[in-house]
Amino acid sequence: MAQSMVKPPEGLDDLLPFERLLTEISTLFINLPADKIDNEIAAAQRRICELLDIDRSTLWITSDVDPGVLLLTHILQPPECPSPPERMNIRNFFPWIEQKVLGGETLAISKMTELPAEAELDREGLGRYGTKSGVYVPLSVGKGPVFGLLTFAVTRGERDWPKRVVQQFQLVAQIFANALARKRADLDLRDSECKLREQLEEIKRLRLQLEQENIYLRDEIMLQYRHEDVVGRSAAMRKVLAQVEQVAGTEATVLLQGETGTGKELIARTIHKLSKRHVRPLITVNCAALPPSLIESELFGRERGAYTGAMTRMAGRFELADQSTLFLDEIGELSPEVQAKLLRVLEEGRFERLGSTKSLQVNVRIIAATNRDLAQEAASGRFRKDLFYRLNVFPISIPPLRERAEDIPLLVSAFVKQYEKKLGKRIDRIARKSMDALQRYAWPGNARELRNIVEHAMITNTNGKLRFRPLDQAAGDLPAMTSLEDVERTHLLNVLSKAGWRVAGKGGAADILGIKRTTLLSKLKKLGIKRPTP
Repeated sequence: MAQSMVKPPEGLDDLLPFERLLTEISTLFINLPADKIDNEIAAAQRRICELLDIDRSTLWITSDVDPGVLLLTHILQPPECPSPPERMNIRNFFPWIEQKVLGGETLAISKMTELPAEAELDREGLGRYGTKSGVYVPLSVGKGPVFGLLTFAVTRGERDWPKRVVQQFQLVAQIFANALARKRADLDLRDSECKLREQLEEIKRLRLQLEQENIYLRDEIMLQYRHEDVVGRSAAMRKVLAQVEQVAGTEATVLLQGETGTGKELIARTIHKLSKRHVRPLITVNCAALPPSLIESELFGRERGAYTGAMTRMAGRFELADQSTLFLDEIGELSPEVQAKLLRVLEEGRFERLGSTKSLQVNVRIIAATNRDLAQEAASGRFRKDLFYRLNVFPISIPPLRERAEDIPLLVSAFVKQYEKKLGKRIDRIARKSMDALQRYAWPGNARELRNIVEHAMITNTNGKLRFRPLDQAAGDLPAMTSLEDVERTHLLNVLSKAGWRVAGKGGAADILGIKRTTLLSKLKKLGIKRPTP
């Protein structure tokens, strides 16, 4: 028995009422708030179906995570009709329709018999939901990809769909698609704003934590250095202190040059303490104490996952030193790659954390220190010339202890007072002969070595009279024409022999001299000292 054809409603013969309705819908959706779009789509579906006597209208959106899956977001149909699932893999039920509509083609099916043989599965699927005739329109914005489809179907019989009506359905789909795209953009913006608020809250929390850490660090630094001033009345030290006073109140970069143990860090702290930045703590980095693989993240920070083992985001020393002073000790040890990045920061005040492309702006004053001759290093190509010139704005040379022997009694007195409190001992006097020996000694380890000798004497003291262990070499016992390099070589050989040629560890040569292992190895290489062959 032939299927009866449903008589088209008057709206299909006279499109004027339909066109008026679409004008109203189009005008309504122009400035419609995102939170009202879903309700107005449902209302528009109802009005269209009532005007054109259509039984069902559905709107589907493609899933962002499951290809081929459609999500039912809007449906209008009689209660007695079977409802499609809210989540459907269209390829399993309507493969032919999926290929056509999701490919950008509009389908107008008046009779199920019009479907080609390859659409047999689609015909069964439509019959399952009682569909006798329908129109299927893709949803897309402009020439963008299809992200869903809008359907209109009749379940009471077959119907012809004039070309002009199909074109009007396409216009409806375009109105809905634009509104849904705007809604998605608005939701994305809200998500971004929400994430931004969360990030701002996290930044606020981290800033508060950093301020608290800075307060703790500042209190710790003040406790440690409150009573410690630069000790020395020699002409050489008075010259250094005069330079410190000249440069402290400026923003100039300072380069401190001097042998290991001469007190470069103490001079850097004095400059910072006298500067306008003294309200924030001095941030220090020992460039020789960190391996090349870590120095860059230590200076500039890192993002989570920047490299294996980077489990959290870390702020670098430049960030911590913003509006303060950064002391770069042993700067001559930096690799060429880090030197290049450091130069950019000094010139532009900008850098990126490891693993990030976002530039950070900081206001940091630099004080650098080295025991190398950077001018010679730059001339030989071992240090960037442009970086050297940028650092060498205000150089200060700190004299070695052997060139200011008159300061040794003051230093000994200062060290004794420190260790009296630390060890709970009291020293009544120091033998003149012992003091003369200290002043004759060459002090290759400078004030740090003197501190260690005083500490050793304080520990072994039992009667209030300070006695020092024998010095390895007295300056007075050396030939008159012995060079400083020969003095240093002789002293190092004596210490290495005493330590059994062990460089590192407790009781090793570096420990005895009071210097870093890397510094000692550098000196041994420079002086050509090698362990004798057994």
